[in-house]
Amino acid sequence: MSESISSNHSTDVLIVGAGIIGLAHAAEAVSRGLSVRIIDRDSRAVGASIRNFGHCCVTAQSGELLDLATAAREGWLRHSKLAGFFSVESGGLAVARNLQEVAVLEELAARRGADQVKLVNADAVRQQLSGKGDGAIMAGALLRDDIRVDPREAVAKLAAWLAKQPRVWFQWRTSYLGTDDDGAQLSTIRTSRGSFRASRVIVCVGHDLDYVYPELSEAFEVNRCALQMALVRPPASLRIGPAILTGTSMLRYPAFAETAAADELKKELAARNPELLAIDANLMLTQRPDGTLIIGDSHYTETTVDPFLSEQTQDTLLGAAAHLLGTGNFQVIQRWQGVYASSPQQNFLIKDIQSNVTAVSVTSGIGMTISFGLARKTFDQLENALVLSRTH
Repeated sequence: MSESISSNHSTDVLIVGAGIIGLAHAAEAVSRGLSVRIIDRDSRAVGASIRNFGHCCVTAQSGELLDLATAAREGWLRHSKLAGFFSVESGGLAVARNLQEVAVLEELAARRGADQVKLVNADAVRQQLSGKGDGAIMAGALLRDDIRVDPREAVAKLAAWLAKQPRVWFQWRTSYLGTDDDGAQLSTIRTSRGSFRASRVIVCVGHDLDYVYPELSEAFEVNRCALQMALVRPPASLRIGPAILTGTSMLRYPAFAETAAADELKKELAARNPELLAIDANLMLTQRPDGTLIIGDSHYTETTVDPFLSEQTQDTLLGAAAHLLGTGNFQVIQRWQGVYASSPQQNFLIKDIQSNVTAVSVTSGIGMTISFGLARKTFDQLENALVLSRTH
């Protein structure tokens, strides 16, 4: 909904940041009958929310992250129908090319059961890869609950759908300057376009948390994790339904990494594929509706990251992906740097900053995966602490 910037109309909730975490919180607010204003310093989402695989990696989570991812899965599918963006319940496919990777998948399947993690043979894996694939493929596992969206479409269409809802207002190109905490039920939120009033402020600015609340960022050691990805055009015959994960993924996602077999896998990859571990790779790929492949990714963490992309890193990732798929070189369409918040302390944070201000940030690179589930958790916590005053 459009509204004059000068309006003093107050809302139940004001959300800072229109990436997927902010939009998921806005959607949750709408589902609870709350009025909501969303502000963002850009004119559309251009950060981590559109620079990812579009893979909701549900099955590979564990503990509370699995609960959040399962709730987020439902949120993605529901809002895909409401907002009209592409989603597919294609699952994931973890590909094993050595005995250690097979052992990790077998252990996970034994823990979760065949209904969630279904072991398949090499021929079944190659069938999922359009009959192609690395000759070293030994087995795989189908991960039932994973879903895919097109990240370049989904976030934009979710924002557009929210903007059409009653009692929802967007202010783009509007920077957050802080909230005056005077103990009143309605807080005054200062922005680059004037002040607004709301009962609750939820700050969802991802890796830029240090720009608005540096002390909080430092306390939780929130830094920036930079990664390299590429969009490529594969052979026209290549059609891949599930998101594809590899042995490097098994070292990164908790359901795999918590297996006893993961230690031996790390030793094996260090011996056979040191170039992948050297760039902290998570070799993965997903196929967009137009047939192009998103391939990634490498990782390095700093407080401030350089913008420069390494051709050697890109060649390593693209070469490994081509080898996995058994194809020739790809036609590269786009290359980019992704950046997300990273903390060694925890996977996400929900932290009250002031009496009416809460900061929410995913600090482990799984923002798409847990987005809607995390929003539900935030509002559950807020409702347990206080009853939000609904403005009309």
